[in-house]
Amino acid sequence: MKLDPKKTAVLTLDIQDGLLGFVPGAVACLPNAALAVEAARKGGFPLFHVGIGFEPGYPEISLSNKRFAMVKERGVFLKGSDSSKIHSSIFKPGDTVIYKHRVGAFAGNALPMILRSQGIENLVLFGISTSGIVLSTVRLAADLDFQCYVVKDACFDPDEEVHRVLTEKVFAAQAAVMTTKEFQILAG
Repeated sequence: MKLDPKKTAVLTLDIQDGLLGFVPGAVACLPNAALAVEAARKGGFPLFHVGIGFEPGYPEISLSNKRFAMVKERGVFLKGSDSSKIHSSIFKPGDTVIYKHRVGAFAGNALPMILRSQGIENLVLFGISTSGIVLSTVRLAADLDFQCYVVKDACFDPDEEVHRVLTEKVFAAQAAVMTTKEFQILAG
């Protein structure tokens, strides 16, 4: 079986310079993420980098949201800032970056419209962290009737056991879980 690049998009999730500083050890997923992105480019798949990004003054963040209030307090992840940049191992000028305002890839942006307007039915996804954006995105994407594929060795979670349980047990109910090598074959 091969994935159809006309119906399949590849989403990198929160692989941003600023996030690498918040998640110790996350650089471990970068080599496989880069290989998966390279396979997507070679296969002609639409590629979207989804990351955290806010407007100046952080109007998207309520003080009652403790997780994101911390982002505002630290002054990070403003669109165009160094912390919001997609990591250079996977980003090329001209790539599409879609900013989100909460944990999941669909939060506060036009990603669902973009995917539907391009006839996308399948999503290949990976990123930082497995228990954060990857989990949130798989859950909602499956509810939106996308067929999901998670590239487990291009994902990272600071808790290895949580990563294992999610990729071996939880995701299987809503996604096909594969390695980078398996994706390279499906993309070829």
